[in-house]
Amino acid sequence: MDQTRFYRAMEILPAVLSWTTIVLMFVLSFWLPKWVAVFIILFDTYWLLKTIYLSFHLRSSFNKLRANLKVDWLEKLKTDSQTSSHWEKIYHLIILPMSSEPYKVVRETFLHLREVNYPLDKLIVVLGTEEKIKSGREVADKIEKEFGSLFFRFIYTIHPGNLPGEIPGKGSNESWAAKQVKEIIIDPLKIDYKNIIASVFDVDTQVFRDYFGILAHSFLTAEKPLRSSYQPIPLFLNNIFQAPALARVVGFSATFWHLMQQSRPEKLTTFSSHSMPFQAVVDIGFWQRNIVSEDSRIFWQCYFRYGGDWRVIPLFYPASMDANAAPTFWKTMANLYKQQRRWGWGAENIAYLTSSFRNNLVIPLKKKFYWTFHIIEGFHSWATSSLIIFALGWLPIFLGGQIFRTTLLAYNLPYITRYIMTFASLGIISSAVLSMILLPPKPSGFGKTHAFWYFISWVLMPITLIIFGSLPALEAQTRLALSGKWRLDFWVTPKHR
Repeated sequence: MDQTRFYRAMEILPAVLSWTTIVLMFVLSFWLPKWVAVFIILFDTYWLLKTIYLSFHLRSSFNKLRANLKVDWLEKLKTDSQTSSHWEKIYHLIILPMSSEPYKVVRETFLHLREVNYPLDKLIVVLGTEEKIKSGREVADKIEKEFGSLFFRFIYTIHPGNLPGEIPGKGSNESWAAKQVKEIIIDPLKIDYKNIIASVFDVDTQVFRDYFGILAHSFLTAEKPLRSSYQPIPLFLNNIFQAPALARVVGFSATFWHLMQQSRPEKLTTFSSHSMPFQAVVDIGFWQRNIVSEDSRIFWQCYFRYGGDWRVIPLFYPASMDANAAPTFWKTMANLYKQQRRWGWGAENIAYLTSSFRNNLVIPLKKKFYWTFHIIEGFHSWATSSLIIFALGWLPIFLGGQIFRTTLLAYNLPYITRYIMTFASLGIISSAVLSMILLPPKPSGFGKTHAFWYFISWVLMPITLIIFGSLPALEAQTRLALSGKWRLDFWVTPKHR
C-alpha cells in the first residue's frame, strides 16, 4: 500500500473501530446475550479497578501541585546549585495567538503576566492577531499602550489571511508569530535559541505567580532540556462561577485527567497551553499550519525530528483558562459540545504518527508499538467506554430474547453492574471534593447553599461523559473517516464573562 492510501486508511481506522464496537454490542446482544452480559460485567469491573488505580495518580499529582504552589521558585532558582549561575541567561518567549476575544479577557491575561514572580525584563511577549479580524488589532493596540513597556520586548503580529497551505486557526497564527519575533527581535539581538523557552498560551491563559520560575527550574535541571516539552496542569477556573453545572463538571474532569497523566509522564503528550525550547521550534520548522490539533501535533513533530528522543516533563503546576460559558444555557451546551468535538479531532494524529513510524528505521519497534496502541486505544476508549458502561449495558436484557431473560445471569446482571457502579461512584465523590478545594476565592454571596449545589452537580458526570465525551469524539472520528466537506476547521471557543 502506498503512503497516501495508508495515511487515508489510518484516518478511517478510529471510526471503524468505534462503530464496529457499538454495532457488535447490538448484534451480539441478540445472538450471544450470555457472552455480552459476561463481557459487560468484566468491562465494568475493569473500569472500577482502573478508576481506583487512576485515583492514586490523581491524589499524587494533586499533592505535588499544592506543594509546588507554596514554593518561591525564583528564590529556588537563585539558590539551587544547578540553576543559580544559569537562570539569568534564560529568556521566556510568550506567544498568545488570538482571534476575536474581547479586550477584558486579554487584559486579564496581561494583568497576571504583570504580577509574576519573575523579572519582566526576561519576558518577550508576542500577541498574535488575525488580519481578517479588525477587532483583534484594536485590542492589541490597547494592550500595547497599557502593557508594552513592562517587558523586555512586546510586539503584536498580524497573521495574513489566505496564505497557501494553511487553514485559519491557532497553529498558523502562532507559527507566523514565532517567525516574526525571530526575525524582528531574537535574530537582531543575537539571542541564543538554546536560551529561550517558548510558551504558547491560549489568549485567556492566566499564569500563576511562579509559573516561569518553576518552568526555568525544570528546564535547567532536566536531563535533556532541549529534547523536552514542559506541560502545566490546565485549570478552567477564570470564569468558573459564571459557568453552568455541566460546563463546570466537564472542565474539572479535563483537569483531573491531566492531573492523572502528569504522574504518568511516559504517556504524556502536549496539550493546549505548554512550553518548549525555542531551538526545537526552529528545528521542526514551527507549528504545522494546516491542522486543527496543533497543540498535540507539535509533540509528534519533535518526536520524529529527533528520532524518538522527545518527552514531556510534567510541571505539576497550574495554568488557568476559561471554562465554557455563553450568554445562555443552551448556547453554552452547544459551545461545550463543539469544544469537545475539536479536542476529539486529535484522532487525526493517528494517521500522522503511524505513517511516520512506517517510514522510520531509527525508532525501536517497541516504542512504535507502545505509542500506536496507546493513542489508538485512548481515542477508541474516549468514543465507546462511556456508552458501554452507562447506555449499552442493558442491551442483552432487551435484545437477548425470552430464554435469556429467564436465566440467572440475566436476573443478576442489573444488580451486579449496579454494585460495581456504586463502588466506582466513590471516585466521583473524590472528584467533587477536589473540585471544591481547587475553586478560586469565592465571590461575595457565595454561601453554603451554593457550595452544596456545586458539590452535588457531580451527579451529572455520567451525562457529561456521554453527551460531552463519547458523542463528540465519535462524531469527530466519523467526520475524519468521511473526510471532504465533513472535515473540521479550527473552531475558536467564544469567551464570555
